[in-house]
Amino acid sequence: MSTFATTEEAREYFMNDLFASRAGMRLDELTDDSAVCSVEITEALQNANGGVMGGAIFTLADLALAAIANNIHKPSVASQVSINYLSAPKGTKLIAKAGVVKSGRTTTVIRVDVTDDAGRDVALFIGTAFKL
Repeated sequence: MSTFATTEEAREYFMNDLFASRAGMRLDELTDDSAVCSVEITEALQNANGGVMGGAIFTLADLALAAIANNIHKPSVASQVSINYLSAPKGTKLIAKAGVVKSGRTTTVIRVDVTDDAGRDVALFIGTAFKL
């Protein structure tokens, strides 16, 4: 059973994730076993070399993990994550698609694939959320 009755209810909850919401990141879709978050690529996300900051990519993936983990059990917090940056985005938007690998009694393992709107694989993020 989902924690949030609707995706809109979850969006309102995650507006309190000020770092992500102030960076323009949003929750687009939420189901029992998946979440999709996105952000437009703007100058505010740039690193010193003109690319997208790795922390921005990480934060988007982390938001997708938080959305699905807290939909399964609220509150849940990330206890371990890893990210592999695969390639620089070339599009105008980043999309993070999260899916449940395993939901156990105390933890949930989640995979997040980050792509751009041009279809390029940007990052692979695997995280474990602890159910408080």
